[in-house]
Amino acid sequence: AMTTIGDLPEDVLVELLSLLPARDLSCACRLVCRQWRAVVELATLWKRKCQRDGFYRQGLDKSISDWKIFYILCSLKKNLIKNPCAEENFHHWKLDHNEGDKWRIEAMPGAHGTEIQVPDVHRYFVTSYGPCFKSQLITLQNEGYWNQLMDEKRPEIVVKDWYAARFDCGCRYEITVRLLSEDYLVLEEFRPEPVVIEQWSDALWREMSHTFQNYPPGVRYIWFQHGGQDTQCWAGWYGIRVTNSSITIGPMTL
Repeated sequence: AMTTIGDLPEDVLVELLSLLPARDLSCACRLVCRQWRAVVELATLWKRKCQRDGFYRQGLDKSISDWKIFYILCSLKKNLIKNPCAEENFHHWKLDHNEGDKWRIEAMPGAHGTEIQVPDVHRYFVTSYGPCFKSQLITLQNEGYWNQLMDEKRPEIVVKDWYAARFDCGCRYEITVRLLSEDYLVLEEFRPEPVVIEQWSDALWREMSHTFQNYPPGVRYIWFQHGGQDTQCWAGWYGIRVTNSSITIGPMTL
């Protein structure tokens, strides 16, 4: 007769443990006994958790080498940029350069502008005739990405940003994203050539995107900066418009 939970069939134990949070599984359950530790390390348990939490899709089986890491990355995945669409004024942003008539926030579509083709984005940041740049520094450990995960798995880091010009004025857009070490040394950088938009453009919103892959170990921070200015030195807010910035960390299959 069955006397303890340890006598349960392995598939039943997998089903029961898959109901628990990942932190409890890793920090507590695996310490109970050798049997539980072995079950917690089973790919089938983490695959079951992916199914329960909606992270699993047909066709993933061959592309996933570590279901535990896949589950953890899925559960952590979010936009690491805070206040990306100006809904909280300039909260969370550091205004590195704020010249001309300075940064301003406007509602879509703005004067001589267009609506962005992204749901629930209603506001944007706009630059002036002097250089306007703002930034955020993301501490990865604060977001749940521990050092060993970043060093050994090096999940993809995806950067996206949306920018647009006014129809009636030319402007310049720039973006720089750096992966930094614990000592703030630059391990890898994305810094494309500035985008110069001529006067009488279509004023459409466009997406800038970059994926960091196979970067060096030791990444502890991500520094994101964007901005620009108008190219005709008009008083007011005729420079580049930016919104809906994002940084997300793997997995690429989602």
